Amino acid sequence: MTQLLYTWLEQGPSAQQLISFNHHDIVTGALFTQQVQQLHQQLIARSEQRWLLAAEASDLFAIGLCAGLLAGKQLILPANTQPGSIAELAQEFDGVLADLPLSDSVPYLPLRKQVNSAPATWPTVTDAAHYGELLLFTSGSSGQAKAVRKTLRQLDAEVTVLEQTFAKHLPHCSVLATVSHQHIYGLLFKILWPLAASRPFLSDLVEYPETLGYYSALFPNLCLISSPAQLTRLPAAFNRERQLHIPSLIFSSGGPLPLEAAQGIRQCFGSLPIEVYGSTETGGIAYRRQHSAETAWKAFAPMQIARAAEDGALLLTSPYLPDDQQLRCDDSITLLGDDLFRLEGRLDRVVKIEEKRLSLVQMENLLNRHPWVAQSYLVVLQGQRQQLGAAVELSDAGKAELAANGKLPINNALKQHLLSQFERVTLPRRWRYPAHLPHNAQGKLRPQDILQLFDND
Repeated sequence: MTQLLYTWLEQGPSAQQLISFNHHDIVTGALFTQQVQQLHQQLIARSEQRWLLAAEASDLFAIGLCAGLLAGKQLILPANTQPGSIAELAQEFDGVLADLPLSDSVPYLPLRKQVNSAPATWPTVTDAAHYGELLLFTSGSSGQAKAVRKTLRQLDAEVTVLEQTFAKHLPHCSVLATVSHQHIYGLLFKILWPLAASRPFLSDLVEYPETLGYYSALFPNLCLISSPAQLTRLPAAFNRERQLHIPSLIFSSGGPLPLEAAQGIRQCFGSLPIEVYGSTETGGIAYRRQHSAETAWKAFAPMQIARAAEDGALLLTSPYLPDDQQLRCDDSITLLGDDLFRLEGRLDRVVKIEEKRLSLVQMENLLNRHPWVAQSYLVVLQGQRQQLGAAVELSDAGKAELAANGKLPINNALKQHLLSQFERVTLPRRWRYPAHLPHNAQGKLRPQDILQLFDND
């Protein structure tokens, strides 16, 4: 297997390689090398080993990523930069490498573009064992953020497989993304794979259909990295009309893409998006183009998949994992062939809301710390779009507030409380305040009983 990412990191970009662009700026390989070399020198001069890495612009993030890996540092990637989330990770990092300080208690190296840097050579690493590594955090079923370590070997294996699987469908193209590079999907598909395969990426996030239309008209070949939430809205934004300028490939990951959305994308862009199934822990496991609701998932070539006899859980052996041990996943499957399977649902209480992985236990724990809350329970409400419902048994103080001022101030106060750790798009949209949460004879809360609270508005 060709080590695509290893080879690129070892040699660095050519001076002419276009790394990134936006509507007013480009970064060439020569400029990128200057920025990486300068930051690399700062990092190797410091004793701190663990650096929080975050930046809004993808070109700045890529500079920090490459400099940190080449300097042998451990890079901590927070899921978001909410103050509560950074505080939760305070024990995990010794320094901050970002476009904003984010923490007052540790050293800070700013990520900024230096336009007048002198010509530089790419930093060298004499031994592959001396490269740095990444630490990402994802929601665990216990409610605590779970650390996932990613070595360069694992990342290189995935980037190489992506290129081998999809390169024949991609001309030399530019990469646009509607998803953040702070998560494993955006990190791989928007930053690492384009760098290693010499495909330039848009340094900004694509937030509006007009932005996609603007760049589609400018560039003959584009690859769009998106998510089900955004792709679901895109056909309506384009009035379901066939577009004159279309991306060469559209990728979707982070959650299930509704069949109607997949068909809408084909109506507008002439082809179905490629859905990628996986997680932070596993990386990409399988992919498909959803021709019908029964379209199977096809495992990437190096994957070995099996099904647990007792509950149907997916059992995975993969080069993207830290060892050769079989990993039990939290999705149940039906095997349809050696490398084909159908997903049958989750086996734990970690869910996807707007393609953001969320531990219901973690959110409940935070809700329960509010002085107005005695106990809470969250459920996923199905509809045109998945959303959360919160059933909250109020404390005496909360009941007094409800009696005095009604439901709306409590809704707003609890949402504000949750924003210390969670992004707004993941917050509960519907709230119920029963006198007591319904328990069964064994004293357990049952989701079906909670769901009944939301039957009527």
